Amino acid sequence: MAKRANKHPTGPCDVGDALEALGAGWKGEVLWYLSSGPKRFMELRRLLPGVSPKVLTQSLRALERDGLLNREQHLEIPPRVEYSLTALGRSAGPVLAAIAEWWKKHAESVRSSAAGK
Repeated sequence: MAKRANKHPTGPCDVGDALEALGAGWKGEVLWYLSSGPKRFMELRRLLPGVSPKVLTQSLRALERDGLLNREQHLEIPPRVEYSLTALGRSAGPVLAAIAEWWKKHAESVRSSAAGK
């Protein structure tokens, strides 16, 4: 994640960094679906039909790198990999729920404003 200059202890850069960590690309949706329990790669693909395998892999790697999810490889035949949220990832749940609730309330206004321009 790129670090931006921030003169204030809390401010707009913190919001941007948080949104990048939680919501950039498909990361928000991945976190949302993992909040209900561990998932395998193909389960996530089915839940997110618009995401390509490459982009899903990139999202999973970024979330793992940032400490939001665990990747557990089971030594079985065939190999099985499961993704689950860390404590840090689970702590993002209320934030994602608040964003979803805000969107439910304001989606129509945002869409109509965007369509009018």
